[in-house]
Amino acid sequence: MKRRDFIKTGAAATAAAGATITAAPAIGQSKTELTVVSTWPRDFPGLGVSAQRLVERIGELSDGKIVTKYFAAGERVGAFDVFDEVAGGNSDAYIGADYYWKGKHPGFAYFTSVPFGMTSPEWNAWIKFKDGQKLWDKLSGEYGLKALTCGGTGTQMGGWFNKEIETADDLKGLKMRIPGLGGDVMAKLGASPVSLPGGQIYENLVSGAIDATEWVGPYNDYFMKFYEAAKYYYSPGMHEPGGGLAFGMNAEWWSKRSSWEKAIIEAACNEENAAQPEEAIANNGLYLAKMVDENGVELRSFSDEIYDSFGEAAAEVFEETRDHSPLAKEINDNYQDALREMGSYLKIAEIGFSNQRNRVLDI
Repeated sequence: MKRRDFIKTGAAATAAAGATITAAPAIGQSKTELTVVSTWPRDFPGLGVSAQRLVERIGELSDGKIVTKYFAAGERVGAFDVFDEVAGGNSDAYIGADYYWKGKHPGFAYFTSVPFGMTSPEWNAWIKFKDGQKLWDKLSGEYGLKALTCGGTGTQMGGWFNKEIETADDLKGLKMRIPGLGGDVMAKLGASPVSLPGGQIYENLVSGAIDATEWVGPYNDYFMKFYEAAKYYYSPGMHEPGGGLAFGMNAEWWSKRSSWEKAIIEAACNEENAAQPEEAIANNGLYLAKMVDENGVELRSFSDEIYDSFGEAAAEVFEETRDHSPLAKEINDNYQDALREMGSYLKIAEIGFSNQRNRVLDI
């Protein structure tokens, strides 16, 4: 055999062997079942659709080797029961917002969003490139869980109100659906925060059981039809500047997964983590205009005086959170330090540019 033919033949064999080795995990492994429960109703605009898309994508990327079963809120367990369902090993994973579990530990709030906190890009930077994931693992691990980022909403609106909010005093006695540490801020200003799953908000707002609610932003809120019960739509939301979502898995189930299976799940979560906030950005402007022009929504902004009141109350909430436990203090302090470090640059670059662009273009 000529030397050049030997080299060509050898190279082809090596390439084929490499291809076989690369493909082996997908071909050789037995199928794995993944049961996922969600905090969102089935086909729920925005959040629910995102959850279903993620679970379907895991199956696609695994070429069917990971067989997924998805249960929306109420189909297997209630929306707020998914944490215990997965921690107890009855299901393998949940999709939701981890600030729902702040009653178990206030540190969970930082892994969704906190008042005056990080925007979605900042939060993802903290999770992926600073200490966020390590602290999330530390906290979740105490409850037998392992969490990954799987979505986000971007900066949320301040909420829907059935009256104008002109001063902080107007918040007193207001029954408002608002979870997380944002609800604690509202409580300090005299409001009564109420925790409700997304699927129950509309009926409570229409019936008058609550006077106000926050949800997400125009794209998601339009389909909820909150404008039928509350006319005033306030911005910006201090409570949730970048709501991040969690794919929370039973830690024992996760530990038994192969490196290939883990890579598939991580890839699908990362894909949806980018897609969901991008989808919101693409649609928020359109649906805000529709609500204002077609449904008579009155867009309002919280005054500086109200925002200052929010800030004072938030400072108290953070101090109380730090006092909860050494881990809560560690999470809060790391988060706040990272926020100030990243925010000092974003103020000069992204925010500085956006302000000047919008001024020049009259946006």
